[in-house]
Amino acid sequence: MDDPARDQRLRDLALLRRVRDRMDREYAQPLDVEELARGVHMSAGHLSRQFRLAYGESPYAYLMTRRVERAMALLRRGDLTVTQVCFAVGCSSLGTFSTRFSELVGMSPSEYRSRTVGDRPDIPACVAKQVTRPVRTTPRDAGRDPVRIREAAGPAVHLA
Repeated sequence: MDDPARDQRLRDLALLRRVRDRMDREYAQPLDVEELARGVHMSAGHLSRQFRLAYGESPYAYLMTRRVERAMALLRRGDLTVTQVCFAVGCSSLGTFSTRFSELVGMSPSEYRSRTVGDRPDIPACVAKQVTRPVRTTPRDAGRDPVRIREAAGPAVHLA
């Protein structure tokens, strides 16, 4: 028997994966919810609601997390300024970038850069990305050590 609601939900999930994949691929491009929704023939409101249901966060929050992850990698290299990194990952406002980075990482981009430049050059980039993945915090996490928040969020990767 056909279940129209179930079929629609499966179609929506496939479209949401396309949106998420596009954000992963084109994070440095100027993307907004309206543009993403047009690309999959959904309304912006429907896309936002369904994306949050499927992935637990808004499309904007997901995109900013991808941008911050990439920014962390660029900052670790140490050859770009914070402003250059901000624009390289698709952010148009240094203030918004710095605020989001600080919320996700627990320190400012410039502090992160100064602490991690040349840090552990023997660690493969794929491992460094996993170990340094931003962890979304909540207001109750304010003032807590970002390392402890990361540890509470999931299993830690231990490096010898």
